[in-house]
Amino acid sequence: MHVREAERSGYDSRVLVVVPDPDLRGSLAAQLSLAGYAVTAAGTGRAALDVLRECPVDLIVFDVEIPDLHDLARDRPTFAVRPPVLCLTACEYLGTLLPALGTEVGDYVTKPCRGAELLARVQVLLRDRRLPAALLRHGDLLLDEVVCRAWRGERALDVTPAEFRLLRHLLLNAGRVLSKEQLAWQVWRESRGVNAIERLVSRLRRKVDGTQPPLIHTQRGFGYFLGARRDLGHVRVPSGSCPVDVRPL
Repeated sequence: MHVREAERSGYDSRVLVVVPDPDLRGSLAAQLSLAGYAVTAAGTGRAALDVLRECPVDLIVFDVEIPDLHDLARDRPTFAVRPPVLCLTACEYLGTLLPALGTEVGDYVTKPCRGAELLARVQVLLRDRRLPAALLRHGDLLLDEVVCRAWRGERALDVTPAEFRLLRHLLLNAGRVLSKEQLAWQVWRESRGVNAIERLVSRLRRKVDGTQPPLIHTQRGFGYFLGARRDLGHVRVPSGSCPVDVRPL
């Protein structure tokens, strides 16, 4: 589901737990899930990288004893907004970790860690990195409404003002099928030719999707929608074709 970050509560963030010990990994994932976080767990740095390439997360919690820690530190994708890092370590101070992991380490917890302490530090890191209300996100698509820039994962999108306005409207109505006439009215408050909308969507699709899994889809006979392909069977098709001011979900 798409979100406007300023409207999210502190307990619906995505957390990636990277711990080699299966018992500790399961325990941490269970604690965070019970606290209301969406948790993905991985046992190696390689597995964690696969998760990060599939979908950005809000926080990474990892044990410094993972065997391929340096691979994770070196190859972690450089998203437009990088997630903070909470380390689990037997070290008594954070300074020994910085040469290997860099300054993105936001905090650490010594092992064995207490659940209450872990949750408190997670809450602080997520609160401190809360995105401004001007940032909109759907999956790995990110839009900054202040500077009118867009990213797909780590890739900046070179969009025109018209393309940005159209992409923003599709994102705010993610999963909703909108006809060409509706897009023309809702985005520009005017009747534009369907051919102009088709050309604009075509250019936007090439820039947003490229070689990545497509986000912008055509619902034949109805219009366009933004979302994952697996959602094709669950899109919402507005009734009628008259101009309607669809409010963001």
